[in-house]
Amino acid sequence: MLLEVALALVVGAVLYLLLFRTKEEILPIGDGWWGEGQKPNSAEDETIRPFKVETSEAELNDLYRRIDETRFTPPLEGSRFHYGFNSTYLRKVASYWRNEFDWKKQTEVLNKYPHFKTRIEGINIHFVHVKPPRLSKGCTAKPLLMVHGWPGSFYEFYKIIPLLTDPAGHSLSEEPIFEVICPSIPGYGFSEASHKPGCNSVSVARIFYKLMLRLGFREFYVQGGDWGSLICTNIAQMVPTHVRGLHVNMVFVSRMKFTRPLSLMLGQRFPGLFDFQDEDVRRMFPFLKKVLYKVIRESGYMHIQATKPDTVGCSLNDSPVGLAAYILEKFTTWTDPEFVNLEDGGLERKFSLDDLLTNVMIYWVSGCITSSVRFYKENLGQGIGGSQHDKVPVKVPTGVASFPSELMHCPLSWAKGQYTNIVSFKFMPRGGHFAALEEPALLADHIRQFTRKLEQK
Repeated sequence: MLLEVALALVVGAVLYLLLFRTKEEILPIGDGWWGEGQKPNSAEDETIRPFKVETSEAELNDLYRRIDETRFTPPLEGSRFHYGFNSTYLRKVASYWRNEFDWKKQTEVLNKYPHFKTRIEGINIHFVHVKPPRLSKGCTAKPLLMVHGWPGSFYEFYKIIPLLTDPAGHSLSEEPIFEVICPSIPGYGFSEASHKPGCNSVSVARIFYKLMLRLGFREFYVQGGDWGSLICTNIAQMVPTHVRGLHVNMVFVSRMKFTRPLSLMLGQRFPGLFDFQDEDVRRMFPFLKKVLYKVIRESGYMHIQATKPDTVGCSLNDSPVGLAAYILEKFTTWTDPEFVNLEDGGLERKFSLDDLLTNVMIYWVSGCITSSVRFYKENLGQGIGGSQHDKVPVKVPTGVASFPSELMHCPLSWAKGQYTNIVSFKFMPRGGHFAALEEPALLADHIRQFTRKLEQK
């Protein structure tokens, strides 16, 4: 009798794991249609077409006219960047943009890598696809999908791509070598925006997974920061057997554990009790100053974009200088929060105006700012923590590059609650939110270390 009961329990447990746990722990792939009108009965055109970034003289003349007609408001005396983008420095940026910035030269820079478009779920998806220029005998390139966030673009990866695809050409060890695919999120840059509500990170993850399959990759690595981190995480949740490794430089943790509020109250005094390392304590405490005030100060944009994106989009899409101020402000405080104390916001300490304005121009010439900020409403409009993907743990091998000036620090002990197979977690010595553009060598080195560790297994 006892044997029969034990056997029944074992069988019941196995059936439960097979029938129920699997459903809970793998995000359903599903399907979608984001094109205009109803989905046609005919098969979708899966052609991959070459694309080039081009701008007409009429578009440039319209831009210059709008810059010339900008109305500036004088800043408060001594306000620096505490009230947002300082308009005195903004005049310098606008003048450089109007009189010195060479967009035609920058389009040549953009077009140095091959661009393509292909139609997926009813919309045209833009991507850059860079293959290694050289491969030694017996070496195979690792396919790597890299996904940007807001207010960035595929251009964020232009400095890191050569370090990953051609390490020998940059005096680095040869292995591993990557074949890099950088798509634009739908509604960003040169990817067509969804024509229907609901195109969130899970939808984009599915689209990018289909893109990788269309390119012939059944197994691949994924990497991202900002929205790219969430999208890549969703891909790992959705098709874990196809993702060889997940690398992120920003961690989204929505699986709240009851110990987390307690750790915020007692973690500074008893760090070992909550598996906090010394660097965790340095970055997080005192909590009110280093986390709470920082989040409140830097998240105003998010509340607007998650509720009324089309309203703010109207003004930004009409004024190029307004768009530049809105985007470039993030490249100051998200790079280093102390930059608010500088007259120029520290903007040129880590970046060049050419690189920054190239990113702004991608938003301007494509007219994508409204559709890009809608992504916040699609992902946050229904609240935080209630989506299906919030409840699915990530079991794919994961690497985390933790930069000290990131918007919010996530300790390893917290990250493990969502990412159950973290094989590499590194406190980076410097850098902030836009890591691929700001510190490409540091990020590339950690991606390569992480991949090498997995490949050796």
